[in-house]
Amino acid sequence: MTAILHVLLGVALLGSVSSAVYLCMALAAAARHTRAARKTDAAKTAFAPLPRVTVLKPLCGDEPRLEENLESFFLQDYPSFELVFGCRTESDAALAVVERLRTRHPHVAVRVVLSGEPEWPNAKVWSLAQMVAASTAQHLAITDSDIQVAPDFLRSVIPPLLDEPTGLVTCLYAGVPARSLWSRLEALGMSVELPAGVLIAEMLEGMRFALGSAVAVRRDALEAIGGIAAAAHYCADDFILGNRVWAAGYRVLLSPYRVLHVLRPTSFRDTFAEQLRWMQSTRYSRPKGHLGTGLTFAVPFGLLGLAAAYGLGYPALGFALLSASLANRIVQSAVIGYGIIGDRCALAFAWLYPVRDLMGSVVWLGSYLSGGFTWRGERYRLMHGGRIESVSRKIHRARERRETIHSSPGWS
Repeated sequence: MTAILHVLLGVALLGSVSSAVYLCMALAAAARHTRAARKTDAAKTAFAPLPRVTVLKPLCGDEPRLEENLESFFLQDYPSFELVFGCRTESDAALAVVERLRTRHPHVAVRVVLSGEPEWPNAKVWSLAQMVAASTAQHLAITDSDIQVAPDFLRSVIPPLLDEPTGLVTCLYAGVPARSLWSRLEALGMSVELPAGVLIAEMLEGMRFALGSAVAVRRDALEAIGGIAAAAHYCADDFILGNRVWAAGYRVLLSPYRVLHVLRPTSFRDTFAEQLRWMQSTRYSRPKGHLGTGLTFAVPFGLLGLAAAYGLGYPALGFALLSASLANRIVQSAVIGYGIIGDRCALAFAWLYPVRDLMGSVVWLGSYLSGGFTWRGERYRLMHGGRIESVSRKIHRARERRETIHSSPGWS
């Protein structure tokens, strides 16, 4: 038994050191990103004329704060843009929200594209393909329905695309929780855990992927990878889109601009399932990196160190390891979540982030126990390279068909 406790203590010490190194890397990456953002702000110039933009918004049903989220795009301070919304059918409840906003903002050009039943495994990408085909602008902005932005969003993410080497711009985001503990924990993960990993990746190898919260892309870069269809068979379509654009020789830029990811009230089961889906996707898409993620968590090693050291008669060492792990995560929440993302909740609830860290480690372990997930009522199987296969929906390779309704004339 003593030998086992020594082994466990050794594992705890290794994990404590690796998570401390990870924190130091995150702090260095945050400082680097801050310096770059300041240079970007100082170098801003007025690009005239700004190109017209098509904003693509795939929708699927009504959801909390949907009208508020969508209206933030109607309120863009940008000279020429249109909004293209995509749904499977005309009976989708989200279209009633779009119609109210279209009536409220008649000066904004709006189109709705009905994609029909998806013919690709990734239903969102199928809808986007029909929307891209219906658009005419050379500059596209793609955001999810649960994203909210300020009026300067397009003015911030489009100008970098005027630099020819830059083919895609993507943004970090802050999680906006609903009134539930599980939503709060998920929001902390979005504001702290995710950006820490992204900033470290950018520091070590540059941006080679995109974040699905907000993507601005030039049409020639999209066409260079075979169009949006390049992500049709993948769960992490945002990662694939950015990675393929980078592989095609274009620059992928991480913008200093932040968007808001608005969460809905969820149960523990739904929150866990959502986190597990993305962990599984990472496991299949980037298996080596995902394996290494296990060494970036801090609290599990702190708890393991407490138990092992206490069992060996070294309680002071155990409490020191646990205290160090808690401090590690609190510092990360304050510096990354508040200092970089600007999320006040990440500072106010920094004391709660260690719980999120522990939950993340459990989800990471769970990602090795299942090879499938459920999304919007449909069951999928994950395969090598992050590809997905629907097991509850028959994919028909029928003739591509789309329909456009509710169009308002001209560009705004």
